[in-house]
Amino acid sequence: MTDQQLDRASIDRVRAFNRAVTARIGALEDEYLGSARSLGASRVLWEVHDDGVDVREIRERLELDSGYLSRLLRSLEREGLVGLAASAADSRVRTARPTEAGRAERAELDRRSDELAASLLAPLSPRQRERLVEAMGTAMRLLEAGLVTVEPADAASDDARACLSAYYAELARRFPGGFDPAQSLHPDTREFAEPSGRFLVARLHGRAIGCGAVLFHGSEPAYIKRMWVDDDVRGMGVGRRILEALEQTAREHGATSVTLETNASLTEAIAMYRAAGYVEVLPFNDEFYADHWFEKPLE
Repeated sequence: MTDQQLDRASIDRVRAFNRAVTARIGALEDEYLGSARSLGASRVLWEVHDDGVDVREIRERLELDSGYLSRLLRSLEREGLVGLAASAADSRVRTARPTEAGRAERAELDRRSDELAASLLAPLSPRQRERLVEAMGTAMRLLEAGLVTVEPADAASDDARACLSAYYAELARRFPGGFDPAQSLHPDTREFAEPSGRFLVARLHGRAIGCGAVLFHGSEPAYIKRMWVDDDVRGMGVGRRILEALEQTAREHGATSVTLETNASLTEAIAMYRAAGYVEVLPFNDEFYADHWFEKPLE
């Protein structure tokens, strides 16, 4: 959706909120929280765990340009707060670890951050504090939802396999008789590769948090399978995003409708499908674990 499609008042409110927050937390200051470094450098220091962290993980989590992150890490290294080492197996992989001084500095930043958070709440009444904290939680979750990406992936990739493994484990817990992928239709994920299908993975800060697949049948209904979302991000609209992406993929491959089936135990999925315009139809396959079959026309 472009800015032109959003109403002017909403955009103005977001910009005003951004200005208020950046000023109130001191993000505009060259020396964040009274330290000798910027907010960006301090934020990177917070990400360097005691047992070490892959620099790529920091970049993905903070969504920083690799060059900018390298400059921040080099400055922390010059200060004696962080140590960088290349992997013996792969010189391209670098690990950052805090020094003793770095751990002490991070502890001090934590203390000052606590003081800043308390200063935001202290002037307010108990009810106002409750409302602010609740609003912050809602805002943070919605901002995170906006960072989710849904992209094609190799169904044999590590991320795809991890998603499917978590999906199968959840079904095994929730289905009364457990779940065996071999008894379900299309257990071979190679079917979801082009040109017969497509596999999608949803990611947040580089971490795979959901998946879905679709099989193409020309102008016949496309078939959606293997929809899953991590518990940690449920309620953020990730499932809807994956579903919409699968529908769009089906359109691009000539389908005029999509079908799927699901188990009665998956009540959240059933509610999402119905809300998305899916209508229950007669069984169209012999999926062992299916209790409900749905279809949706694609406009």
